[in-house]
This record gives sequence, structure tokens and C-alpha cells, in this order.
Amino acid sequence: MSFPSLYCGIGDEAGNLLESQIAAARELGWKHIEARNVTLPGFAKANLHDLPDEAFDQVEQALREAGVGVYCFASTIGNWAKNVEDPFEITLAEVDRAIPRMHRLGSRYIRVMSYKVRAGADLMEEERFRRMREVTRRFLDAGIQPLHENCMNYGGISWRHALRLLEAVPGLKWVFDTANPVFNADRSRPEPHPRQDPWEFWTQVREVSEHIHIKDARWNPAKNDADYHWPGEGDGAVVRILEDAFQRGYAGALSIEPHMVAVFHDASGAAVPPPDSALKANFVEYGRRLERLVAAIGSRPAP
Repeated sequence: MSFPSLYCGIGDEAGNLLESQIAAARELGWKHIEARNVTLPGFAKANLHDLPDEAFDQVEQALREAGVGVYCFASTIGNWAKNVEDPFEITLAEVDRAIPRMHRLGSRYIRVMSYKVRAGADLMEEERFRRMREVTRRFLDAGIQPLHENCMNYGGISWRHALRLLEAVPGLKWVFDTANPVFNADRSRPEPHPRQDPWEFWTQVREVSEHIHIKDARWNPAKNDADYHWPGEGDGAVVRILEDAFQRGYAGALSIEPHMVAVFHDASGAAVPPPDSALKANFVEYGRRLERLVAAIGSRPAP
């Protein structure tokens, strides 16, 4: 049985300020983060590929001085807020900005998505596939491995759509999120679409999954949304998936995305954003609980 090579986490889940993200990683004893949005004094909050050059220079310097690396870059390329009808030049510009910055940070992986889901029957599959092939080619040519996440996008609406995307886009790999199936409808099945099964989804993409996001959730019909929980305490099949991954030789990273204090894709937004102190405390506790969970899995006798 193998175990994760390292732990990391989505940086802005530990705090909006870069200093909070670095502090959380160092408190846990982790040497990496998964970079997404960053706030620096004097600059607006932005994804790493959208920061002004001066701000990015500060990010690079701060991470280097702290001894914290960026294992994976959680970009907004093709994410749940982007339309496949938008000009493709928008996506390509993000790719072109991301590549040199990833090289400077020594990042091997970048997380991408396949655009938001369109209403109606026409999913514009061929256009999505065309775009994802070009995005994937550009990253691979630059020595960077793109990873697609099962989130609120074409590749995340069912494992069947995920496999169709992977077949159509050679070289694309997967980052599996344990909780996203809990709140995503399975659009490969008749209406009313049932919620997805995390375990079922995992078994279909595990052979091409090079990165695992750990978050856990339980669907709450009363509010028509998910409630987020500590790892292993929701319906994300976290323990079962990790046991299976380790037994199958998974030795990649585990990246936490707690969502318990702030939800990145909550379009409504909070009236008062949570303070960095609350984000950091939750992030650190979540990381410690995951480490204990993994240790418990490792202490069990082999089946």
C-alpha cells in the first residue's frame, strides 16, 4: 500500500492574504500549497494568472523565502463561470499567462475545466473538445500536465461525460474531487437527474487521476445545496476512495479544499467575508484531521 507523496491545499481556503496561506502551510508543516486566488497589500484579489506582473513578483519572492512551493496551480481556465460561447482568445490568453508563471514557480500540474454547463440539450461537445485539445497541447508542449476537475462543468456532469472528454482530448489527466458528486446532478441519466455517486465516479476515472482533492459534504434538500463536513464525515466516500487509491498504488498529493468557512463557487457570496483567522484555523484543523485519517487507514491490516 502506498501513501501520498505530500499534502497541500487550496491556498485561498486558508486565507485571502498570501501571508495567511503561507502561515497555514507552515503551521501544518507542509511544504506546498495549491495556488488559486491571492490577495496582496495594494492589489485586488485575483487568480495567479491574472495578477499584475509586480504582484506576481511579490508572490514568487514570498513563497521562495518561506520555502513553500506550488504543487498544483488551480487556474480558472474553462471553469464553472466561463462560457464555451465566449471568444476562445480569452482562454488562450489565460494559458499564455499561466505557463511562464508556472515555470518560475516550478509547478508541474495545472487544474483546468471544460466550461460551464449550458441549459438545454445542446452541450456543444465538439467545440469544448476542440478547445480542450488546444489547451492541453499547449500545456504539454510546455512540460506542464493539465488536470481536469469533476466540478460544475461539462466533464463533471457525469462520469460518462468525463470519459467522453478524456477520449476526445489525448494527454488530459484528472484531478478527482471527492465531494463534488454529492451536489452535482448526473445528467447522463433521465430527468429528474439523480445526484452522482462519488464512489462510482471515482472507479471510472481512478486510472487517470494524478491528483486528489479532499472535501466532504452531505446534500441538504431543505436548502437545495450541500453542507460541508470534516473529511470522512460526509457522503463523499472519502475513506473508501483513499483506501482504494492507496491500495492501487496512488502516490500523488492530497489537496484539501474544506469549503466549511467559504465556498469558492457560491455565486451569492457572503455579506461579510470571513476573516483570514477563521479560514486559517479551519484549514489547519482540516489538514490535521486528514493526516490522522490517512494514518488510521495505514494502521489497518491489509485485506
